[in-house]
Amino acid sequence: MSDQSAADLASVFRALADPLRLRMLAQVASDPRGECCVCDLAELGAVSQPTVSHHLRVLREAGLLRAERRGTWVWYRVTPGREPLVAALLNAVEGAGVGPSSISTTPERTSA
Repeated sequence: MSDQSAADLASVFRALADPLRLRMLAQVASDPRGECCVCDLAELGAVSQPTVSHHLRVLREAGLLRAERRGTWVWYRVTPGREPLVAALLNAVEGAGVGPSSISTTPERTSA
């Protein structure tokens, strides 16, 4: 693996290290329309719209999602050519028994 390939893959893993981002990517990748509106993605977690926008920006910067503005809404789809990578990553997560739908988007509280 080249240094650049390793750096690109590390960027992808950093982007997926957040539970909400992982769920957002899974939602976009599995949507029958092939894309999701930001309003659909905001429903995944009890977070503010700016927080949703931040997480989507991280996924875009990692090259996993592409955004398209239509009127007042922004629509997201898996970046063309990245579909096999996204499918493989999501399948690996599911295969490990930790599917995106089972991942909590709220921090766990531990008692001391």
